[in-house]
Amino acid sequence: MAKGQWRSLSMGMAFGIVWMSSQAVMPAVIGRAIDRGVADKDGRALLGFAAVMVVIGLVQAASGIMRHRFAVTNWLVAAYRTVQLVGRQSVSLGGVLPRKVSTGEVIAIGTSDLSHIGQVMDVTARFAGAVVSFVLVAVILLQTSVALGLLVLIGVPTLMLLIAPLLSPLQRRSTEQRHLMGELANTASDIVGGLRVLRGIGGEQVFLDRYRRQSQATRRSGVQVARLQSVLDALQVFLPGVFVVLVVWLGARYAVQGRITPGELVAFYGYSAFLMIPLRTATEYANKLIRARVSAVRVCRVLALRTDHVEPAVPAASPPIGSDLHDTRSGLRVPGGTMVALVSDQPDETAMLADRLGMCAPVSDDDVLLGGTALTHLRSEEVRRRIVVSDTGAALFSGPLGRRLDVTGTGDLDRALDTASAQDVLDALPERLDTVVAERGRTFSGGQRQRLVLARALTLDPEVLVLVEPTSAVDAHTEARIAARLRAHRRGRTTVVTTTSPLLLEAVDEVALVVDGRVVATGAHADLLEDHPTYRAVVTREQQPLEAGR
Repeated sequence: MAKGQWRSLSMGMAFGIVWMSSQAVMPAVIGRAIDRGVADKDGRALLGFAAVMVVIGLVQAASGIMRHRFAVTNWLVAAYRTVQLVGRQSVSLGGVLPRKVSTGEVIAIGTSDLSHIGQVMDVTARFAGAVVSFVLVAVILLQTSVALGLLVLIGVPTLMLLIAPLLSPLQRRSTEQRHLMGELANTASDIVGGLRVLRGIGGEQVFLDRYRRQSQATRRSGVQVARLQSVLDALQVFLPGVFVVLVVWLGARYAVQGRITPGELVAFYGYSAFLMIPLRTATEYANKLIRARVSAVRVCRVLALRTDHVEPAVPAASPPIGSDLHDTRSGLRVPGGTMVALVSDQPDETAMLADRLGMCAPVSDDDVLLGGTALTHLRSEEVRRRIVVSDTGAALFSGPLGRRLDVTGTGDLDRALDTASAQDVLDALPERLDTVVAERGRTFSGGQRQRLVLARALTLDPEVLVLVEPTSAVDAHTEARIAARLRAHRRGRTTVVTTTSPLLLEAVDEVALVVDGRVVATGAHADLLEDHPTYRAVVTREQQPLEAGR
């Protein structure tokens, strides 16, 4: 991240050096003003040094403003670039992401990690100024008094070494707290996402107790981090304070002995007070660097995830529009331009098959063929453009409803809403398509949300559309309308539907029965219902054992 914004980081560090160096030389100017202006009663010299102090003050003010501007810029750029990288990675991984990393882990990146990464970019400008100003003060002190100069050169690193033993435990505890925060966020998202189900089965209290236990464990971990942090913060004040007392005491003895002038004594005191700033900045930098490293490791783990599909070095030629779709693993074959339904007693089987057809699940070479060409031999961009999978977990993003349904801005949204029988949903909204959708569409009922998701998929009008249980949450009358309209809407386009609804099964061209991951029978709904006991048991919910392959 630093390499990507090295120019703004360098500018921030340059202004940080000028800003803190201006503060560093101010005690020397004050000391000279006392010795040559006040002690020698030279008004002109005093005015001259006063003018120098004004110039230094203006330089410090201007450089401080610019340092702060670049520091804030570096903070924001690092934070939002992290968001962009993680967002781009999430889009690239698609359906692979939730299988490889928890929701809470990704949420924690946006709630805490990007802040820690941004903060270390922020403090870098002041840290550079602290290092250079420390060297500058040490050089000035060595020229005035070798003993005091050596005290500063040796004393400051010694103070840092006294604080160093706290940094490793702080990093370890911060890592543990970050892990617990991710787990807690994951639990919270699970509870919110399944709240309706939990209420239906009376499981709210169980999950509430679980969340409380995790919350308290996270709190205890946070307290452990805070304890170390409080000790570190206290030492940032205490140790430099002791150091200031030592330097002032030694400088006062030298002044009494006549080894340094009164002005140099005042300068030494000013240096001692000033050195607290670079010391605290250095410890602050170490502290924020530790937190940023913990966060960076978490972000890099997400960025290191790879999709199950490797882009081909030499993509195959694009299959013709309307090509057949064939899954060799299950034996499913979908002729181009037809509507085929997948039926199984185990919905997860057909859902996995649907994901495989759109390369949303891991596929091997020659598992799924479009027009005789393996999907793995095509670019993922082409596969996603030509084959769209809309499953039961599809969510509505927040924002104006019209833009969320017509994501390309070129689809026939009115027709899609009519096919999905969602016009009544639109009519009930105060601002219709301009109504702002709440997060995950939580203001809609399950049936309304399902119809809107179906309308969004239809608006894309892909060459191949795979729908997973598209009408499972709607009533029979609405389902009948959707079934009739869907067939007309997708005429001439390949459509695959996973369902056990007789209303949808009657509307398709062909039904494929899937048992143990294999297609064991195909045909019209009425024919299978009459001739195939296994199919009849699945569709009509008859209480009889299923016989694979019959």
